[in-house]
Amino acid sequence: MSQPAIFLDRDGTVIVERHYPSNPDEVELLPGAVAALKAMERLGFPFVIVSNQSGIGRGHISFAQADAVEARVRELLTAAGVAIAGWYRCPHGPDDDCACRKPRPGMVEEAARDLGLDPSRSFVIGDKLSDVELATAVGGTGLLVTTGHGAKDAAKAKAKGYGVFRDLLEASGEVLRLAGAAAGRG
Repeated sequence: MSQPAIFLDRDGTVIVERHYPSNPDEVELLPGAVAALKAMERLGFPFVIVSNQSGIGRGHISFAQADAVEARVRELLTAAGVAIAGWYRCPHGPDDDCACRKPRPGMVEEAARDLGLDPSRSFVIGDKLSDVELATAVGGTGLLVTTGHGAKDAAKAKAKGYGVFRDLLEASGEVLRLAGAAAGRG
């Protein structure tokens, strides 16, 4: 049987937002991100990073630079004792009409196949409306954080019925509450 997961946007949700990050030395975990991930770990749901990286498709950064930034994020999380089950990125620009660019479900569908996940019982947390709309596209629960770009999308997200939270730590409390409520029904 497939299991739920916690799908996380990377930039502006787990790490400090940098416009088209290309330098691994500038990667910095957001305050509270590790504590949030540690709190959610108790659920036993795997963490999966799903990240639009249009800087590649737009020619602002290379695949090698993107790989180096991802490796640094992985290194920082591993050092903090946080395991990420899967890393998925969309390298395409917004005009490329791909199936993987959020809010389209391609990355989540691929992760579900690779890792045996049930997106409809999963959470998607990110700092853009496209992140929470991805949750709707796969039948999951979307939570917007106001770190990164989230503050500018907060009103739209609230109007569409998504939960809006100050940061990943605050959102983790809602994930724990909702998962506990779901477990009580099952």
